[in-house]
Amino acid sequence: MTSKKLYIVGFIVIAALIAGFFALNTYIYNEKQAYTATDYKNAEYVISGKQVRLKDGVSEVSSPDSASKVITRYFGNEVRKDLNDDGKEDVVFLLTQTTGGSGTFYYVVAALNTENGYVGSEGLLLGDRIAPQTTESGPWKSVIVNYAD
Repeated sequence: MTSKKLYIVGFIVIAALIAGFFALNTYIYNEKQAYTATDYKNAEYVISGKQVRLKDGVSEVSSPDSASKVITRYFGNEVRKDLNDDGKEDVVFLLTQTTGGSGTFYYVVAALNTENGYVGSEGLLLGDRIAPQTTESGPWKSVIVNYAD
């Protein structure tokens, strides 16, 4: 093998090692960033792009825009099912959030039951000015939320 080919092969090996290091480092960093809780009512969820950590089903933080508070609260309508095929029962339920205005916003969230505890999901906005009815287990990994408009 010529020295030029040897340098090219060496460069490719070093580049692959560096890329593998950064990929593994990113994976470990992301795994460590997930907040886990022993109970889903104490987990952390993402609501409207912001992390909300519940304590006994409630979070109360000052609003950055005004003197009012943003209150996120466990509403209920739980459904328990294995959402990620790990053999553990996960929980899907509703949260409400009031931001100091006139509306109460409803979100559906999931709490995955992992080996380290519950990891909360991003909330899916159902709307405000709704009346939640039932939450049911759907086919496969789906959940059906019924509400009156």
